[in-house]
Amino acid sequence: LDALHLPALGAAKEAAAQEEPDCLAKYFSVVWCKASKKKHKKWEGDAVLITKGKSVILKDMEGKDIGRGTGYKSKELDSLDEGQTLMVGGKEIEVMGVISADDFSSGRCFQAGIGTHDTVPTAFSQTNMKPFCKPFKSVSQPNTKENMLKDSQSYKPRHDPNASNSLVMPKPNASHQWMFNKAGLPMVDVVVDPYIANNLRPHQKEGIIFLYECVMGMRVSGRFGAILADEMGLGKTLQCIALVWTLLRQGVYGCKPILKRALIVTPGSLVKNWKKEFQKWLGSERIKVFTVDQDHKVEEFIVSPLYSVMIISYEMLLRSLDQIQAIEFSLLICDEGHRLKNSSIKTTTALTSLSCERRIILTGTPIQNDLQEFYALIEFVNPGILGSLSTYRKIYEEPIVRSREPSATKEEKELGEKRAAELTRLTGLFILRRTQEIINKFLPPKKESIIFCRPTALQLELYQKLLSSRVIRSCLQGRLENSPHLICIGALKKLCNHPCLLFKAIKVSIC
Repeated sequence: LDALHLPALGAAKEAAAQEEPDCLAKYFSVVWCKASKKKHKKWEGDAVLITKGKSVILKDMEGKDIGRGTGYKSKELDSLDEGQTLMVGGKEIEVMGVISADDFSSGRCFQAGIGTHDTVPTAFSQTNMKPFCKPFKSVSQPNTKENMLKDSQSYKPRHDPNASNSLVMPKPNASHQWMFNKAGLPMVDVVVDPYIANNLRPHQKEGIIFLYECVMGMRVSGRFGAILADEMGLGKTLQCIALVWTLLRQGVYGCKPILKRALIVTPGSLVKNWKKEFQKWLGSERIKVFTVDQDHKVEEFIVSPLYSVMIISYEMLLRSLDQIQAIEFSLLICDEGHRLKNSSIKTTTALTSLSCERRIILTGTPIQNDLQEFYALIEFVNPGILGSLSTYRKIYEEPIVRSREPSATKEEKELGEKRAAELTRLTGLFILRRTQEIINKFLPPKKESIIFCRPTALQLELYQKLLSSRVIRSCLQGRLENSPHLICIGALKKLCNHPCLLFKAIKVSIC
């Protein structure tokens, strides 16, 4: 019996070996249009063509299947090259180029037009690139040594970049200069005020540089948003204060300040805390901060030239949205920004309606329940960087979620891992998260002490009366149905803290 089956098994292996090369998937970037006999085609959009064996799948740039076909000749698909055409499900496609398997599995091939930089400047990189200068800028004033000396003297850093412990922001590269320095102004070092820089820890300096690169558009081309997701206690507020103060007074191109006015939106309970932090780190003589409340309206901020920073709660923002929309803010900071995880709520809609491009979210919990909430936060700070919501679902969310299901195949797991890695890489360009471990080395060793406090005579007397009461005795003996154990324990805890707590609870229940 075994001898009879061996030839068949060998034939099957041979057939599989012959078919295996055909089963390797290949990927192509293509353009497509509806099938027609016109000589000059009018292409309707870009797409990705997947060939495997004798079948093909056509996906649009949102990851949706827009065409399928089978029964092709293997030689026809193997010989596909740039410029060749193919009919797929009533659509005609033209091959524009080959896509690597890694680019497809990571999803990078669907990111056309996003405009991310492949190389990101390091935190302390300083490139000495000459700024773009218009030819024949001034015929009457030639570039003599005297004029050059005057220019160098008129454009000086606000603070000494060579001083000890100075925090100097990185200079933009040639591409950034070409886009944002059309006037050809000389580049000037942007230095954080030593008054505040001397109080910064290393991780806070790195955070300020990261935020600076993000809001200046140096990390992602054409995007000016960032998410600072440090855990509580690492100084997110201080980093933002240092950034705001620096950009209100300085600029890399000709010393022109980057910001004119900044808006900080925070929960109502933190409005006063933000104002105190500004006064703590900068004092009241350097900067005037305006807080919006019942007694101080937005109109006062509009007419006053003294204030450059407005602090407002999310609730007051909704009430004063019309007035705030009329103000031209250069920077928007949203504290506890994880509340913007739902893009359809009024708060998110109101903040999105503001024309400010530079946006920073501060949150200790960037991912809440699902990847769609993560998308909402990213879409707020950098609109369109992950494509539309449907594109995000097809390219990232669905493969990642599917790969984590118990029934996921090996291919689905590998695809999900690569898509998750690419999503992490892409969002890592503008999301910074550090944990408490980064400051453990600055903290003294933890010491735990247990102190026994003797109760007062009144506490002892009341405690004994409570223990001898009918309710607690019945509770301890288990004779009561639905025994109020937690209520009894809570009453005893209040008594141990202070008798007045128990007295207030009794007084409220009687009233």
